[in-house]
This record gives sequence, C-alpha cells and structure tokens, in this order.
Amino acid sequence: MSALKTGILLFAICLLFLLVGGLLDGQEGMIIAFAIALAINGFAYWFSDKMILAMYHAQEVTAEQAPRLHAIVRTLAERANLPMPKVYVIESANPNAFATGRNPKHAAVAVTTGILKLLTEEQLSGVIGHELAHVEHRDILIATVAATIAGTISLLAQLSLFFGGSGRGRSRGNPIALIIISIIAPLVALFIQLWISRTREYAADARGAQLAENPLLLARALQRLEHGVELHPVEVSPATAHLFIVSPFSGKAAASWFSTHPPIEDRVARLEKMAETK
Repeated sequence: MSALKTGILLFAICLLFLLVGGLLDGQEGMIIAFAIALAINGFAYWFSDKMILAMYHAQEVTAEQAPRLHAIVRTLAERANLPMPKVYVIESANPNAFATGRNPKHAAVAVTTGILKLLTEEQLSGVIGHELAHVEHRDILIATVAATIAGTISLLAQLSLFFGGSGRGRSRGNPIALIIISIIAPLVALFIQLWISRTREYAADARGAQLAENPLLLARALQRLEHGVELHPVEVSPATAHLFIVSPFSGKAAASWFSTHPPIEDRVARLEKMAETK
C-alpha cells in the first residue's frame, strides 16, 4: 500500500510539473529548469553518503570500536538480505539516527552518541531496522526524484516571475494568473514532496518493526526519542532533516505542516496495532 501511495504521489508531482511547464514557460523553460534541478539533485544523490556524513562530522567505527552496535547492524542487515553497511557515530546529545547512500552496496548507517545513551539495545534494534528499511526501499533515490521535480517546479516559477513567461506560455497574457501559479505551484509541489517523505517513514517503520521482530521496540524507541529531542534539539539543514528517524527540531517545528515526518503519536499507534495483530 505504501509503495502504491508513493507511486501515486510521484505521478501527481510529475503531472503538476507538466501542467506548470505548459502554463508558464513552455517547453524551453521546462528543459532548462529540469536540467538545473537534475544536476543539483543528481550530484547530491551520487555523493550523498560522503556529503551528509561530512556535514555532521560522522566518524566511522569498526567492530572492535563498537562491537554491540556493529552486531545489531549486522544481524538486521542479514535478516533484510542486505550488504553490511558502514557504521558511523556522530557526537551529539540529540538522540537520532539516519541511513544514507545511493544504493545498498554504498549504504551507511549513522547514530548519535545521544541515541546510544538513551535507548536499550532492543529499542536500538528497532531504530536500526527502520534505517535499513530505507536502504532496502531505496528511499534516497525516491527522495531525490521528488526533490528534482519539486525543484524544477520552483525554478520554473522563479524563471516565469523574472522573465514574465515565454511567448508560448498560456499564462503569458495574464500577469495575475502568472503570479498565482508561480506562488501556488511550488507550495503544492512542496506538500507533495513532504507527503512522499511521510509515506516512506510509515513504510520504514513497518519494515523496521518486522526486522526487529517486535513492533513495540520501535514504538517505545520513538516515544523516548521524541522526549530526547525536546531536551536536546539541534539546528540542522532543512534539506537533510528528512533523513533522521525523528525530526531533529523541537516539538513545534516537528509538528508543523512543513514537517518531513509524520506525528510520533500516529507512528506509535500504527506500530502498536501491528503488535496486536501479530
């Protein structure tokens, strides 16, 4: 169901792209904006592991340096039939974790020192399962596709406001329509992009619970992480916030309409329902 919903959302944002391109800048504007967005997001996708890990000063740890963490990651990777990812630790009181890498062969899992102190090993296994589910589902690729199309729509809107649309744009003779479309279309694209992100979080929760073999482990971990983030919020790049298992921002920001994550209470409720039906 999550895969179907993601497919529908990607189809919707593609239709929006075609609609906006036709109304605003025509074929030439669409090609220019798409090429720019593709170059930016393509570079980020290809080098995502190195860029994100360097951004947060993540340090790779060996099995000798972090035997228990490595054991959890290895066990769950084997259950998911995935290659063993590289393991990183980030010095931060903010309890969080994320996975990155353009494909399973180039994947990395990073956890903060805060999450290692806060969670039990069993709860941490639920978190690692969630992150490996993102790797298994190739969510980095899905997020990159969504970001590329949303970025193209935003660029089209900016080009249209600056140049007034091309001669073939159907809103060329109507400046009011041009302004409305240029403002509303990027917002709609952003909301679809955020909806895709939230859908992938639900899917990763479900698969992570399966890998950990107990949905309640992840449910309790999410509850503790929500409280931990309240105590230790951090400032991170909004462009990377979707990578973390819980929003690294404080509660009000995490609960906003522009959050990349579903509400924790909804995620916990779904996991508890999974536990009841096992």
